[in-house]
Amino acid sequence: MRFFYPLLALGALAAPAAQAQSAAPASPEPAELVASAAPLTTSDAETPTAGAPLGLTRALAPKAAKFKLTPSDPDKPSFIPVPIAFYQQETGFAGGAAILPVWRFGTDTTVRKSNARLIAWISQKKQTTVQLTHTIFTKEEKFYFSGELSYYDLAFNYYGRGNETSKADESHIQYPLWVFDEKVLKKVVPNLFVGVRYRLTDLGEVKLKDQEGNPASYYTIPEKQRAGYTTSGVGPALLYDGRDNVLATYRGNFVDAHVLFAGKGLGSDYNFTRYMVDARHFNPLFGSNNTILALQFLGQYHTGSVPFREWGGMGATLGGSLYNNAYLMRGIYEARYRDRQFTTAQAEIRQKLFWRIDGAVFGAVGEVAPALSDYTFDGLKYAGGVGARFRFNRRDRLNIRLDYGVGSGGNSGIIFAVGEAF
Repeated sequence: MRFFYPLLALGALAAPAAQAQSAAPASPEPAELVASAAPLTTSDAETPTAGAPLGLTRALAPKAAKFKLTPSDPDKPSFIPVPIAFYQQETGFAGGAAILPVWRFGTDTTVRKSNARLIAWISQKKQTTVQLTHTIFTKEEKFYFSGELSYYDLAFNYYGRGNETSKADESHIQYPLWVFDEKVLKKVVPNLFVGVRYRLTDLGEVKLKDQEGNPASYYTIPEKQRAGYTTSGVGPALLYDGRDNVLATYRGNFVDAHVLFAGKGLGSDYNFTRYMVDARHFNPLFGSNNTILALQFLGQYHTGSVPFREWGGMGATLGGSLYNNAYLMRGIYEARYRDRQFTTAQAEIRQKLFWRIDGAVFGAVGEVAPALSDYTFDGLKYAGGVGARFRFNRRDRLNIRLDYGVGSGGNSGIIFAVGEAF
């Protein structure tokens, strides 16, 4: 798993409520793991959010603020920028900035709020991420837009293909990547949207970063693919989104199903078909919003000639539009196991504790294989852990998240991020 150690979080978490009149930064995560936090804002004393847990919408009365990133009027947009600084072995020291706007089109409070995540950083070792993701509900929720426009130039550990790769297979690779992914959907009945999805990936040259690992895994990537390639696919998409809040859901269901046809007629270097379903369920337990059960099933399946980076990737798969911004198999390194077929399921209990602090326990199972018939119970991989949440924007239910996970293959890791894992 990729590690990020932000320099901003601890001071903000220690900031007392009496400092609520200060302008407040907050941090969305990139495709990798990011953590940051912010002093409390006067927005935290706003009108309680419907269905919020007892105590979660109360704050000490702040002094009047001349400037607030989260305005008093809940129908006005919040605009929360933050500087980001972190260190990890693959990047060295890195710094940049992030913005997380949250807004609603119109004044109809039955329309769910839209949000976007913009982040940009550059590292000491000349690695770069620029990522913009968005989830947008238009007026009356007539249309739904969700997608990503991103550029990455990052280093990764690559273990080859399959469900049984080992630590000894680790190669250190680096490549640039452009991603454009967009869903355009129209409401047919409340909460149900149908439309089309288009996804483009443009992969640059895949280089062996150093000889410290096992270069044999790198050379299992076909030479043609190591030189870089483009995939371009389009297909029908269906979405049911009955969540009460897309940032931190208390109740509701979410189902995203789509088929993507990639082919040379669309400018793709490879012809393949992707079938994917992402189903989630959220339910309060014990008669209140203090305890939330969250469940997710995700399956990604392929036919045709699928290049290596388009395989399903199991292990702390982070951010971006491919998996609807979900974090999967927390506790296993990102895309540690890769193959044509990928299935995973996870469960999480989110518990209100005190003040702005919540806790979570989570577990997940998953498997990759060349074909569905190759799945076995013995091949299942496991991941799980515990986490803490700090709610710095009560009005929009925006949390800072700290998770510690362990997983199959002797993996473990710490995840700092903004927003729930799914």
